[in-house]
Amino acid sequence: MAAYKTDLAFIHDAGFGEFALRTAPGLLSLLRRHGVDHGLVVDLGCGSGIWARQLGFAGYDVVGIDASSAMIRLARAKAPRARFLAADVATAALPRCDAITALGEVICYAFAADESGAALSGFLRRVHRALRPGGVFIFDVAPPSLLNGHWTGNGWAVLVEKSIDPDRHLLTRHITTFRRTGGHYRRAEETHVLRLYEAEPLRAALAEAGFSTKLLKRFGDYHLHAGHYALLATKS
Repeated sequence: MAAYKTDLAFIHDAGFGEFALRTAPGLLSLLRRHGVDHGLVVDLGCGSGIWARQLGFAGYDVVGIDASSAMIRLARAKAPRARFLAADVATAALPRCDAITALGEVICYAFAADESGAALSGFLRRVHRALRPGGVFIFDVAPPSLLNGHWTGNGWAVLVEKSIDPDRHLLTRHITTFRRTGGHYRRAEETHVLRLYEAEPLRAALAEAGFSTKLLKRFGDYHLHAGHYALLATKS
């Protein structure tokens, strides 16, 4: 699935970076409370680099990985001290590190085609191997929301229509973007498919990979929306 091409990457950065900014203080506090107050953090699905930049400001080394080349270009400009790689999050080589994050429903995107769960299980084992003892893996999971919407900003607009396949646990977003270029607006379309996960099967998969887990409904003062949750997985 080709996702977050040039126009949608720009719009996501310009209009939807609030999630990364508002969750950053709580996430940094969470890392420190679990003993990760320095070292290397791997930011999976790094997007335009907002979270990577906040990690850098806090003194961490950062490697960002994202499948979108357009997002990687934005991230390199936004967080020049971090290292970035354009690669499939599900299969990218993971360096030895102190923490791994996958924020913004990254896991739901990365394993949309993984109906058996085998690819996710293998990925979780690789995450466990990459982390140093005491390291943490933090990620959030998409809510099964059917609310459609449209948003506008300076020189752009985006419309989102959603549908759910309950039998296959898939959420599909049909996204239409309009971006001003010169005196005209350019239209583009993308279709994103996400896998919906219930918390307990995910916790069981993490336990099988060697993690202890905690369910999160907020990052510090930022409360996740209904149905949207996160998991903190710790390597003992």
